[in-house]
Amino acid sequence: MNVLASWLTPFLNRRLSMFGLIILAAVIIAALFAPWIAPFDPLEIDPINRLTPPNSIYLFGTDHFGRDTFSRVIYGARLALLIGTGVVAFALATGVPIGVASALFPRLGLVLMRIVDLLMAFPALLLALGLIVILGQGVVNAILAIGVVYLTTTARITYSVALRLKAETYVEAGASMGGTIWWLATRHVIPNLVSPLLVQASFVFAFAQLGAASLDFLGLGAPPEVPSWGNMLAESRRFITRAPWLLFYPGIMIVLTAFSLNLVGDALRDRLDPRFRDALAAKG
Repeated sequence: MNVLASWLTPFLNRRLSMFGLIILAAVIIAALFAPWIAPFDPLEIDPINRLTPPNSIYLFGTDHFGRDTFSRVIYGARLALLIGTGVVAFALATGVPIGVASALFPRLGLVLMRIVDLLMAFPALLLALGLIVILGQGVVNAILAIGVVYLTTTARITYSVALRLKAETYVEAGASMGGTIWWLATRHVIPNLVSPLLVQASFVFAFAQLGAASLDFLGLGAPPEVPSWGNMLAESRRFITRAPWLLFYPGIMIVLTAFSLNLVGDALRDRLDPRFRDALAAKG
């Protein structure tokens, strides 16, 4: 209980962070239990009830095919969670080894970091668009394209933290006692990267939502038949004056999800950063 309380302290001390945690938990629950929460099949077409405004039966109204918008928003949370998790996993699985290797092997790092700098020179959306054009449309390719964008920032953060850790006295002492590079990396460097990378993962998750929605809106992400928030915006932009609810609900979900992830990331930083952790402990 004490461990749980210490993790919840930054959220309890700031109402905005608690709001972000609640929103994020609601999105995760909606994604996991979509078949039981959604009242209709998200792909079911009902032309008779097309463009129906929100009411007691269709909570978020229906689209131009008569599909229930609420059900499609719920199922869209599944794809958002899948893409966010996939991008974070890819960014960490590639960025962390690049950053650690660059810090421990300076000559190799000189080459790897210049490649990372080259990729970071491109705007994030432009780089993702270029990669998705090469790889082709699809959820997996969207994860890879967005993951490449954010492996650069992950590698950069890992590199800077690993360089600082490499200069610590206990790491130098381990090296002077005959510790191998692999031993130093697994025993001292990588374990101390967990805290900053956990915070970085929350921000990558948030930006992955925006990137995925952008690709879907442009028709380069998930296939059109897949219910995703970006696809819903792309399909509904023609009805912005006639049926504005079609754009409002998926749009607000994108905003709330990205916003909640940033709030949770800020709270995790306060919990894990020693400069803020002592202040939180004093308040508790």
